[in-house]
Amino acid sequence: MTQTGYALLGLTVMVAVLVAVLTFALLRFVAAARSARRSLRGGGAEAVLLSAALDEAVTRLKTQERAMSARAVASEQLSEQIVDSLTAGLLVVGGGGRVKILNPAGRRLLGIETDPIDADYRTLLARVPPLRDVIAECLTGHRPIVRRSLQVSRTGRSLHFGVTVSPLGGSGEAGAICLFSDLTAVIELEEQLRLKEALARLGELTAGLAHEFRNGLATIHGYSRLLVPDALPPAYRPYVEGIRLEAEALGQVVTNFLSFARPEKPSFAPVAPAAVARRAADELRHELPAETEVMIVGDFVEIEGDEVLLRQMFGNLLRNAAEACAAAGRTPAIVIAGRVDRARGVCTVTVSDNGPGIPAADRERVFQPFYTARSGGTGLGLAVVQKIAVLHNGRVAAGPSPAGGAAIEIAFPITP
Repeated sequence: MTQTGYALLGLTVMVAVLVAVLTFALLRFVAAARSARRSLRGGGAEAVLLSAALDEAVTRLKTQERAMSARAVASEQLSEQIVDSLTAGLLVVGGGGRVKILNPAGRRLLGIETDPIDADYRTLLARVPPLRDVIAECLTGHRPIVRRSLQVSRTGRSLHFGVTVSPLGGSGEAGAICLFSDLTAVIELEEQLRLKEALARLGELTAGLAHEFRNGLATIHGYSRLLVPDALPPAYRPYVEGIRLEAEALGQVVTNFLSFARPEKPSFAPVAPAAVARRAADELRHELPAETEVMIVGDFVEIEGDEVLLRQMFGNLLRNAAEACAAAGRTPAIVIAGRVDRARGVCTVTVSDNGPGIPAADRERVFQPFYTARSGGTGLGLAVVQKIAVLHNGRVAAGPSPAGGAAIEIAFPITP
């Protein structure tokens, strides 16, 4: 073989080797491409699965969030309904003494009509100093105040509150939650029961004393009747007349005592206070001064009562008013006014006059048996009025009248 042949053979071998290398490289590339394709296909499925799982988790979280929001709204609404439905007053004071909550019952008890939220509690409770002071005590001492009884004055009435105040948060928080309720009806009922017991005990004592006095007076009066004035010297006749008159007067006093002490057994039935008062005024026309004026005004409603006892009560009030005006040299002008408070279930009857009035220091004492400011009085007129009012589960109080005289106010429960 020539040199050219060897050169051609070598060139052929080199080309074959180069083709083999290129073929091998191409095969490797194709295999790598297929592997990459398979990898891409597998990774896409995992991505899809991962995306689906994430979407499901997000959807679940959104559903839970909506459910939690709905529960929060329902819980907040329930809390508001509970606060609004409380029959007791709820007052929450936050930082800086600002009012955060005051429920409708609290507004009604305190007589607050404006929006109290974010107001200073000291300004809000300026008309109720006892409640303001007890909240300040809790805020200052950071100690709870449990079931304290407070007496407050509102709209001319004396109310009794039962109050519990607790610090809001830790000792560093300047907040308090105050729960208060109206105990006026309960306390007034307790006072009525105590008054009934006191009147019963006093009646028993009075009845025993009056009975003994009546026996002695009957003897004195009997012997004075046996004396014939014409048979006595003229100088002694006035003495016999004086004994007779004084014995009769004391006998009447003893009769009044016994009438006050006698246990009453009222017969209750629906009665109209205005009609009873008018009838009592008509029956007293001949006893009252000739120019006495009696007016009946206002609103009345039926009550459960004993007409006989109520007529006696109005008679005593009219008689006392006329005597007080006459003693002051004034023509009696007596007004019987009615007022109905259906929210409290009370019919209030006020008998007022234009007399000299009752001093403020004596307004609590005038209903005590045997207390009188007039000479010759027995002190039983208003005591009997109070007794009859108590028998009807009512309350009686004395005060000034618009005409400058006295006003006796009797509050009766309304017939259900």
